[in-house]
Amino acid sequence: MSTLALRLEPVTPANVDAVCAISVRPDQEHLVAPVAKSLAEAYAHGEVAWPRAIVDGEEVVGFVMAFVDIPWAPQRDAADVRSGIWRLNVRADRQGRGYGRFAVRAVADELRRRGAGRAYVTWHAGPDSPEPFYLGLGFRPTGELSGDQPVGVLDLPPAG
Repeated sequence: MSTLALRLEPVTPANVDAVCAISVRPDQEHLVAPVAKSLAEAYAHGEVAWPRAIVDGEEVVGFVMAFVDIPWAPQRDAADVRSGIWRLNVRADRQGRGYGRFAVRAVADELRRRGAGRAYVTWHAGPDSPEPFYLGLGFRPTGELSGDQPVGVLDLPPAG
């Protein structure tokens, strides 16, 4: 991985096939939806979805999608608006090289730029869970559940 060539790019006609071809390891398939589903959700929720290809040089190595300014629990508190990581897929043959960490940090930077003070994420609990990955990046459990998934939060202090 070359940090100079590593970046997030919009999903475009030029890279959509490579983005859709991303698949995680077989033991992770039950933990994260396929990229094609994420892109359909991004289309359906275009006002809050921020889908991006993770690119190293000219190679698409993963996919990340953020959610921006979603009312979390409007039935309880309409002021509880959140942003965070909606989906993260790194190609099975490219895992363990820092691409996921880069993507989470890049999304955090984008959310901070947009004025968010926190980033949220959910994960499936149990064997092979990405929970240790997110906790290692500084997320902490909130004690909440989104469906059956624990919710984590990362404080985003202002850049400076």
